Amino acid sequence: MSIVQEQRWNPIVWLGELVIAPVSVVGDFALFALLTLRWTFSRWPRGNVLWTNLYQIGVLSLPVVMVTGGFIGMVLAVQSFDQLRVMHMESRLGSVVNMTLVKELGPVLAATMLAGRVGSAIAAELGTMRVTEQIDALEALGADPIQYLVVPRFLGCVLLIPMLTINADSVGMLCGWIFSATILGINSYYYWYHTYAYISLLDVYSGILKSISFGAAIALVSCHRGFHAKAGAQGVGTAATQTFVFSFVLILFLDFLAGVVLSQVYIWLDSA
Repeated sequence: MSIVQEQRWNPIVWLGELVIAPVSVVGDFALFALLTLRWTFSRWPRGNVLWTNLYQIGVLSLPVVMVTGGFIGMVLAVQSFDQLRVMHMESRLGSVVNMTLVKELGPVLAATMLAGRVGSAIAAELGTMRVTEQIDALEALGADPIQYLVVPRFLGCVLLIPMLTINADSVGMLCGWIFSATILGINSYYYWYHTYAYISLLDVYSGILKSISFGAAIALVSCHRGFHAKAGAQGVGTAATQTFVFSFVLILFLDFLAGVVLSQVYIWLDSA
């Protein structure tokens, strides 16, 4: 008779693991974020390392972000035109399309493209370094992996996602206007008149601030998942997949949170 007895399933233990596991991940992620911010504000990476990440993250992401922004501008024009035509308000199409781009879809879609193209690549790269023990080698040499590997990528995402968002907004507004004027027959004067009448600088700034928070979230999630990738090709692939999923959910959460805060700011400014 074997002295090893099979452990019976305990619902209390199962419930405890179900609660503790996500809390542990959130706590580890928060500590990872704090360490990243500490190194970011205390010592920046070398110029050549930073410029390499800026090029890979920003410049190489520009085409896909601009194409996405252009199609979104035209889609918004098509969908909004049908609704405004029922109310005989077609001339206000520019304000609807461009307001939606600047405040919501521009920052969110630019961040989504960044999470898919850059975030997954960062997670796969750092995950491969974790599996091949390159990160462990850095620690053995006395170098801080967060300072050496995370901070340049974090700065690249945070510094360049506002530029990507502005490009997505600009191309979306341009394509929406061209489509509205040539296909839908909207007068260009009224299109831009209502755009300038309804969009304020606060709307533009709010979209840029959102994009900065999205970029920080993407960088932190992708680096964190890469650092905690499990062994093997499947572990690296899982880290890349988790990066996009977690980043997208976090983008939507931050967008909701920013929307709630900014709505109160608008109310306060109107009442002041």
